[in-house]
Amino acid sequence: MKHQESLPDTEQANAAATGDPIPPGAGRRVQILAGGAVVALLIGFIVTDAARSRSSETLATSTATRAAMAPAVVMATVQPAPPVSVVSLPGETAAWYESTIYSRVDGYVAKWFVDIGDHVEEGQVLATIETPELDARLVAARARLNAAKAEVQVRQAEADFARTTHDRWRNSPKGVVSEQEREDKKAGFESAKAKVSAALSQVNLAEADVERLTASERFKQVRAPFTGTIVQRRIDIGNLVTAGSTTGTTPLYRMTQNDPIRVFVDAPQAMSESMKVGTPVRILVNNVQNRPFDGRITRTARAVDNHARTLRVEVDIPNHDDALMPGLYVKVGFHLHGQGTAQVPSAALVARAAGPQVAVVNSDDTVEFRDVSIARDNGNTVDLASGVTPGDRVVLNISSQIVAGQKVRPSADGSHLADAAPPAPRRSR
Repeated sequence: MKHQESLPDTEQANAAATGDPIPPGAGRRVQILAGGAVVALLIGFIVTDAARSRSSETLATSTATRAAMAPAVVMATVQPAPPVSVVSLPGETAAWYESTIYSRVDGYVAKWFVDIGDHVEEGQVLATIETPELDARLVAARARLNAAKAEVQVRQAEADFARTTHDRWRNSPKGVVSEQEREDKKAGFESAKAKVSAALSQVNLAEADVERLTASERFKQVRAPFTGTIVQRRIDIGNLVTAGSTTGTTPLYRMTQNDPIRVFVDAPQAMSESMKVGTPVRILVNNVQNRPFDGRITRTARAVDNHARTLRVEVDIPNHDDALMPGLYVKVGFHLHGQGTAQVPSAALVARAAGPQVAVVNSDDTVEFRDVSIARDNGNTVDLASGVTPGDRVVLNISSQIVAGQKVRPSADGSHLADAAPPAPRRSR
């Protein structure tokens, strides 16, 4: 009875409900287990809190240590500017001559003799055009010429008769004919001469019309204006063609002459002064592997484009074997003489309102910002005329958080980045 009284009320109730006997000491064991769980939870909380405290202290210590350290930077060593540098720019090939051939007469195509890709000689017949209306006008013009010549004969006969009549009346003794009749015969002779002149003028007009139409007849044969290659044919037998080269007129052929061939390059304004006639160049074409084409600058526009701020440069190279075609994308390497004293990677430049600068790391590892003047922008590298000397250390892609006089910690040498990677965007501060 004493053990039963020591059980909790709930267990006594459950035991009473099920009718099972309550084991002796059950309440004591439950109390011991509950106490052990509480102790275990308390110990776990204490251990976890201690670990969290140690982690926070370690993080704080590490953060303080890192904050006390100088920031790491990537540096490059300033190199001497090379006496000759190769600057590669994109270019495009163009034909030496290019002509779009239109019809000079109205008619329809009777035959065509050449097609795209055919090589033609200067003066070779490309196509023939039937011109029935032109033929009819030429026949009519010749008839008018014959009529004008006949008119001249008539007027000349009249003039001869008027001349003899005037001579007789002029030489007649005085008193036989009146002065009025003599003047009348003279006026008739002068009028007859004027009619002859008018008839001769009509002959000249008719002859000019015949010559014009005869010249047009020669254009019934479409001929090549120069030796070259047909690159486009826009006609077929029976096509109606009209004379002229307006926007509504269909061209017959387009042809080019590709030897020599032109290469056009639009050089940036900063390089315009370096683009001198005679400067050596080397041209590389993607579809012509392992074969560079050497040449020299033939001419420049001597004027910078107002919109693109570029200078048009032309290079003429031989093309005897037709290895190059018009319209190709090429890479043109210009061998330019050096203009600066030092060369740095483009990533070393810092763009500021006062002008370009570089961050130089002094011997005590402090940063100094120096003003520089750019002699030439080569893309990955920049030639500088002042501000730094070969051997100086400059910071690449410097953080905007670094200020002048701050101590830094070099972490790597980035001298190789100018050749291995494209230029990084220049930072403005």
